[in-house]
Amino acid sequence: MTVNDVTSADVMQRWLPYRAQTGAAADALALFCLPHAGGGASAYRAWQNRLPGVAVLPVQPAGRENRLREPPYERMAPLVSDLADVILAEVGGGRRYAVYGHSLGALVSFELLREIRRRGGPEPVHLFVSGCVAPHRPFDDGPPVRDMSRPELVEMLRKLGGTPDWLLNDPSVLEMILPAIQADFSVKETYEYYAEPALNVPITALPSTDDPRAGRGLVAGWRDQTMGRFDLHTFVGGHFAVFEQAKLTHKHISEALRAWA
Repeated sequence: MTVNDVTSADVMQRWLPYRAQTGAAADALALFCLPHAGGGASAYRAWQNRLPGVAVLPVQPAGRENRLREPPYERMAPLVSDLADVILAEVGGGRRYAVYGHSLGALVSFELLREIRRRGGPEPVHLFVSGCVAPHRPFDDGPPVRDMSRPELVEMLRKLGGTPDWLLNDPSVLEMILPAIQADFSVKETYEYYAEPALNVPITALPSTDDPRAGRGLVAGWRDQTMGRFDLHTFVGGHFAVFEQAKLTHKHISEALRAWA
């Protein structure tokens, strides 16, 4: 094995730390799952082996969990460029794949697919988005999170939900997780949407009734970003309802991928 091979294997392991899983064939349809701001690959680990015929591959951005020592991305373009390298390497042999993104992960997923298209890479069979306003729809999220003080950021996370109180009450833990959270929000808050042709990929959007950052009407705007089929399934709950009601989420994913998995 050459030095380049070792480096390549190391890069793939950092981005896709949970590739090995039982019950999924090596050539099974890959579902790349991108986390919310501040989230990591572990958010999707419980989804593995829950979708028949699908290999769930949680994506690990820099700056958290096994990549805690790496500086997190603060802008969209370098993030999707590096991630596209990883995805194309994983599916380069003709493996079918789909992409799921929650909140910031949905926006990154969208730009990732546009980057892959610009490179002439293979399109996924489906895109799933949740907790995220359609990229072309303007929406006021309030004061920039990247500029918040620590108390302001902690209070914002409490209101949003999804982060246990014990984490928010532990100063040593906050030291570890807040840099990635603020960097991720910087990715979102500096993002600029540029019009391109709609994706030739079916999209399923999964909004929630009580999501303060992604109301159903604004999430429904994702229908404008596909030339293919668009489905919308509304959850009762808040910003993280798709994780709190994982069985229902898996049902919608399985139904959308039934022809491929």
